Amino acid sequence: MYLMFDEAGKFMAARLLSESDASAQVELDSGKRLKVKTANVMLRFDKPTPAQFMEQAQALSQSVDLEMAWEFAPEGDFGFADLARDYFSDKASVLEQAGMLMRLFEAPHYFRRAGKGMFRKAPADIVAQALAAIEKKRLQTELIAQWARELVQGHCPAPVRAQLYKILFKPDKNAPEYKAVVQASRDSHTAPLDLLLQSGAIDSPFQFHWKRFLLENFPQGTAFPALDAVAPAADLPLAPVAAFSIDDSATTEIDDALSVQGLGSGTVTIGVHIAAPGLAIAPDSAIDRLGRQRLSTVYMPGYKLTMLPDALVEVYTLQQGRNCPALSLYVTLDEQTLEIHSSETRIESVPISHNLRHDQLDSLVTEDWLQAAQAPAPSNDKEQAAAATALHTQLAFLHRFACAHKARREIVRGKPESFNRPDYNFRLTNLEAGEPAGDETVQISVRQRGAPLDLIVAEAMILANSTWGQWLASLGVPAIYRSQASMAPGVKVRMGTRALPHAGIGVPSYAWSTSPLRRYTDLVNQWQIIACVRHGSTAALAAPFKPKDAQLFSIISAFEATYAAYNSYQSAMERFWTLQFLRQNAITELVATVIKDGLARADDLPLVMAIAAGPGLPRGAQVRLRLGAVDLMTLDVSATVLERLDSPEQAEGDGAEDPSAAAGEGEDEEDLVGAITIAVDVLDPPDPA
Repeated sequence: MYLMFDEAGKFMAARLLSESDASAQVELDSGKRLKVKTANVMLRFDKPTPAQFMEQAQALSQSVDLEMAWEFAPEGDFGFADLARDYFSDKASVLEQAGMLMRLFEAPHYFRRAGKGMFRKAPADIVAQALAAIEKKRLQTELIAQWARELVQGHCPAPVRAQLYKILFKPDKNAPEYKAVVQASRDSHTAPLDLLLQSGAIDSPFQFHWKRFLLENFPQGTAFPALDAVAPAADLPLAPVAAFSIDDSATTEIDDALSVQGLGSGTVTIGVHIAAPGLAIAPDSAIDRLGRQRLSTVYMPGYKLTMLPDALVEVYTLQQGRNCPALSLYVTLDEQTLEIHSSETRIESVPISHNLRHDQLDSLVTEDWLQAAQAPAPSNDKEQAAAATALHTQLAFLHRFACAHKARREIVRGKPESFNRPDYNFRLTNLEAGEPAGDETVQISVRQRGAPLDLIVAEAMILANSTWGQWLASLGVPAIYRSQASMAPGVKVRMGTRALPHAGIGVPSYAWSTSPLRRYTDLVNQWQIIACVRHGSTAALAAPFKPKDAQLFSIISAFEATYAAYNSYQSAMERFWTLQFLRQNAITELVATVIKDGLARADDLPLVMAIAAGPGLPRGAQVRLRLGAVDLMTLDVSATVLERLDSPEQAEGDGAEDPSAAAGEGEDEEDLVGAITIAVDVLDPPDPA
C-alpha cells in the first residue's frame, strides 16, 4: 500500500512500511524512510507507483476548472474528497481526489485552507480582487519580457529611461523597470551599464554623472520654494571705511571684504568684513531649514547650486556700490612691526567700493607691482586695473601684513608652507544660461597658489577665523571648530565643538566663520558671534546654541558627510572637463611626474592617471606619456610611458609636498585645495537576486 501525505506543505507519496495509531513509517522512491503523522496522511492507494501517481495527479489537477469548482463548492468548511465527488462524479477515484487536493491547495485566491485536507471557498469579492491582481501580474510579466527584448535589441523603452538612475543607483528591486534591465542583462550576457549605453538610455556621460549626483543628493530637485528674502535692519551704524572684496569673476556669493585705515599714522586698522545673513535669518526659520538641508553651495565648472536662494544672496552679498550689512573684525597693529595690539568686532553697514576679480588681476598685481613706489599704468581689464591701481597702497600693506602673518604661523607650524602644485581654473566658453550640457568648449588656465591676491585673502580669513574662534572660547560660547592635533602623516583635520589647536595652519583655534552665504557651519558660528557682540560676557546664555548642545553635533555630522559628497562631485566634474580638454585639443602625449608606483600627475593639467611602465620608476621621476582612449563614463584614461626625461639623480626628493599645504584652510571657498586626485567608483551591475 502507498500513502499520499503532507510533509511541511509539500505533497509526497511513499510506500507504507508500518503503521500505528498516531504515525506511519514510509519509504520514498529514493530509499529514504520517514515517520509521518497519521493526521498528515491525505490518501491511501494500491496503484500505480508513488512516482506515477503523483505525476498523473498533478496532470489531472490542471484540468480542474477553478471557477466551476468554486461554484460546486458548498458554503462552510468542506473536504477535498467531497468536492472531488461533486465535481468529477459521486465515485471519484483516488487519483481524482488527489488531483482536486493539489488544485485546491495551489489556488488560495479561490479556496482558503481550513485545516488538513479542509477548505472554505473565498467570498466572491475577494476572488474578484485576487483574479484582478493575478491578471495584473501576468500583464506585468509580459511587459517586463517585452522591455527586456527591446533593451537587448538596442532600444530603451520610455518607462525604463524615466527610471534609469534609480535603476542604476537606488533600485527598487520589485519595480518592473528594474526587473526588465536585470532580465535583459542576463539574456544578453551584458553588464547593465553597458546594456543601457548600447540602448541609448544615457544621453551623455555628463548627464550620467549629473543625474547620479542629483539623485543621491537632491532627490526632490534643486529648485527653492518661494520664500521672501528677509530685509536687513535699517538702523545699522555706517562703518567709516571703503571696503573691497577679492574674488573670482564667477563669484556671486561675495562673503568677505577688506579695508585699511590709518596708513602713514604708525597705527593701522585692518577690517575684515563678512556678509551677515545671520542678522536676519533666525535659527529654525524657513530659510534656515533650507540652508541646513543643503549645508553648502555645490561648485563645479560652469555651474553651481547655491546653499541659499538667489533672492536672499542678492540682499546680503557684498556688492560694490552698496552699504551692506556685515559682521566686521577690526584688528589694530603697528604699521612698522605689524604686531597686533587689539581686535574688536562690530555689527554694522559697510560701504563696498570695489569688487576686485583676481582672475583678471593676478597678472597685474604681482610682488614687483606691489613693491613699486608708483603703480604702473593699467594693463589688464581697464575697470579692474583702475580699481587695483586706486587701491595700490592698501593692497601693498595688506600683502606685507599677509607675508608677516604667514611667517608667524609657520613658526608655530614648525615648517614653512609649500605650494608645489598650482590650482587650475576652468572656463566653459560657449556655455548658455543654465546648467552645462557637457559638450561645451573648455579652457583650463593655471592659477599659482600663494599669488599676492590669493595670499592677502587667505591670511585675512585665517586671521578672522582664528581670532573669532579664540574669542568665542574665552566667553564660553560653543562653536564649530576645525582642529588638527599634529602634522604627522595620517593625522586628519577634524570638526568639533572644542577650541583646539590647528597644527596644519599654526593657530590655537580655528572656527570657520567667513563664508555664511555658502557654508552652513559659518552661518551657525556667525549667530554665535553676533550673540557675543550683543551680550558680551553673558553671551553663553543668549547664544542660539548652548554648551554641549546636541544640535551642534548633529550639524557637524551632516555637514561633514555632505561637504565630502559635494567636494567629491566637484573633483569628478573637474576631471570630466580635463578629459574633455584632452579630446577637444587632440592631446595624445603629455609630460607627467611619478607620484607613486604606477601613478603619475600631469605637469600642466589637473590630471592624475595610472601608467603602464616597467618597474623602478621612483617618486618624482619625470616622464613623457602616450595617452590611450578617454572614457568619460568612468572618468579614466590609460597612459603608457614613452621615455624618462630626467636623470635618476634629479628625481631624488622631487614630487614631495608639505602634506598640510593641501589641507590649508584660509580662503573661503578657495581653501587652498591641492590639484585634483580622484578615485571614481565603477558601477556594479544590479543585484539579480
